[in-house]
Amino acid sequence: MKKLIISIISFVFVGVSADAQSQSLTLEDCLTKALEYNKSLSSAKLKLEKTTFDMKSYKANFFPQFNLLATDFYSTAKGDFTIDGGHLPIYNYVESLGQFVPNVTMNSDGSYTLNQYADFPSQTMKWKLKNFVIAGISVVEPIYSGGKISTAYQMSKLGINMANENIRLTESEVIVKTHEAYYLAVKAHDLGDVARSYKALLEELKKNVEGAFRHGMSTRNDIMKVQVKLNEAELSIQKADNGYRLALMNLCHIIGIPLDSQVELGQEEKGSSEALSDGRHLDSRSIENRPEYFILENKTELAHQQVKLTRSDYLPNVAVGATYTYANGGELAGKKMIDNGAAAVGVAVKMPLDIFGGGTNKVRSAKAAYQIAQLEQQDLNEQMQLELAQCQNIYEETQTELHLCEMSLEQAAENMRLSKQQYEVGFEPLSDYLETQALWQQCSANLVNARCQLQLSRVKLLKASGKLR
Repeated sequence: MKKLIISIISFVFVGVSADAQSQSLTLEDCLTKALEYNKSLSSAKLKLEKTTFDMKSYKANFFPQFNLLATDFYSTAKGDFTIDGGHLPIYNYVESLGQFVPNVTMNSDGSYTLNQYADFPSQTMKWKLKNFVIAGISVVEPIYSGGKISTAYQMSKLGINMANENIRLTESEVIVKTHEAYYLAVKAHDLGDVARSYKALLEELKKNVEGAFRHGMSTRNDIMKVQVKLNEAELSIQKADNGYRLALMNLCHIIGIPLDSQVELGQEEKGSSEALSDGRHLDSRSIENRPEYFILENKTELAHQQVKLTRSDYLPNVAVGATYTYANGGELAGKKMIDNGAAAVGVAVKMPLDIFGGGTNKVRSAKAAYQIAQLEQQDLNEQMQLELAQCQNIYEETQTELHLCEMSLEQAAENMRLSKQQYEVGFEPLSDYLETQALWQQCSANLVNARCQLQLSRVKLLKASGKLR
């Protein structure tokens, strides 16, 4: 009898029967679908992609920067100018001087008279801009920027680390949420099974009481007592079925399928209390594997790098550059004015002067922000340590609760068996037998709840210790 009763209410993770179009979902199936569907996780992955591109763009600052310049414009501007004519002196070679001297006679007033000269006629020159082209290439290589480039690059790498840990954190949150939804459905389903088993016992008892009533061995009041319990069991079944449907809808929402999908929970290993309670490998007092821990570390280091980045704005900047430019355009007297190229190299040095202390105060502000980040890291680490200890305690408590619930159920089943024997031989009133059945039903429901709570507390402990993903 005991084995029969235990088998009736044995905690198994199976769903109610569905039609041929329903799909069976195990916990692993739900986790896979939830991780694929979750929008927060997709956003976290996009953030990682963004920070990766940012890092590559900052890395490019280590290399020379090339620029191309090309300008082509057409202008109708034109004009002319006249060079006045005149007399040009003629030079003769003087052997005593060894050079050419002008053939002139100096006057007493300091002027001179040309002895020989050549006439230079007036000249009118016409010019046009027409099509003008300027093209060139430049290259600039930073030699020293106060550490700005290297610091920005290091900060981008920290951003990638934080994005990766954010993905892991989001995944762990999705896993916990999926476990909660899944085991809520399991709990509702198994509570329905318990209620049906309890109803089956009451229906059997009602038949026996009605038979005894027909033979004058029982009263109508006994029949009414059993009927009241049957009504309560029927209401419990309806509540459990409603809760199960809502739990399945919630699970469908989390894993990203239509809420009205026909699904059933796949077969899961029941596991004994010893197997479920074997959490020695979970007994960890370290939070150093948690993604939140790494995020805080990187956030603090990011604040440290921000101090360096702020200081770099007030340090010398040195860069070397080179350009080559080609120009073509313009006409003067019918001939091309410009048609050649030119190269240039140079070194640029920039030294900011912090005369009024603006830079110094900005650096001090960044240092203060770094100290704040350190304090926040210490505080949140302590909170995570406290959360881990709390999860460990809850897990151990649920282990004990599960073990006690199993013992209580065995005792309740045995008590119900003995009470039934006593009732059948007339040594115990019906009310006592009904009470043992109700106690058995309550112990069965407690066991269902304890198994689900242990699974959830185990998952939350894994998350709190950073071992979930």
